[in-house]
Amino acid sequence: MGPGRVTARQLWVVAESVHAVTYFAPAALQSLREAGLKGFWSGYFAARAAPLGAVGAAPVAAAFFNFDPAMVRRAVPSCWDVVDPATLTVRRAEAAAGALSDICTAEALEALVAALPILRRAVAGCAGEGRPLTGANRVLWPSVEVGLRRRAIPEPIIAVGEAWQACTTLREHRGDGHVAALLVHGLSGLEAHLLAAGTLGVPADVLRDSRGWTGPQWAAGIARLAGRGLLRPDGAATAAGRELRRRIEAMTDDLAAPAFAALADEEMAGLHRALLGCATQIQGSGLYPFPNPIGLPALEL
Repeated sequence: MGPGRVTARQLWVVAESVHAVTYFAPAALQSLREAGLKGFWSGYFAARAAPLGAVGAAPVAAAFFNFDPAMVRRAVPSCWDVVDPATLTVRRAEAAAGALSDICTAEALEALVAALPILRRAVAGCAGEGRPLTGANRVLWPSVEVGLRRRAIPEPIIAVGEAWQACTTLREHRGDGHVAALLVHGLSGLEAHLLAAGTLGVPADVLRDSRGWTGPQWAAGIARLAGRGLLRPDGAATAAGRELRRRIEAMTDDLAAPAFAALADEEMAGLHRALLGCATQIQGSGLYPFPNPIGLPALEL
């Protein structure tokens, strides 16, 4: 890494790599099935929404932003008839910590846990106002820790679980800010995917199908953005579309920065190094597909 302060974007890539084991690791997915949640998407919506409590489909669709609300309704609120949110927040942290322990070396895990004091300060710096997923995740750890201790989870796994929860809060903080940036620039959740596909060359089906949008909805969205001069009729971004996405990403970076405002440059660099070990090993394991619908870029391994 070159000279200068580590950026919020650089920290997002490594924190997202740590967080995302909850969506891809077989052990994490198996834990959701054992909780009674059948099918990938039922587990996804329930586990990610669990910090919000037993909410309905409309708040989940609003907070997650880029899914077709009809897709959300197929999982929420019926998931709460299967498992209560408080139980699920404990199970997901336990499973994620177990997955990290399976993939990462002892040295990488030690570095991750050693970074907890800085991670805690970053989580404390996350603004919860107007950011529902941030607010819910930021205050979650004490109750999750109690639940893990009741399940007699070993102390090293609990520490990894706290580090995972901190990374999760930081990624949801960035995600809440990204939603705000999209809204400021007049884009819906569907249109955000269209602009990403058009600028990054991500195959349309990777984004469309994984977020529940239909072919007609996708085509209508392309037509709307083409009418704004942001896409061509084939879905490729125009110069104006690329510039808009650049501005959105810059605003997202700016809105993520307050979490790290209290950290000195050397603390930012140390936190990046601490997360990079696990992030590199997770990506190197082949667990994540590239491209992927969460927008996680590949590290240079």
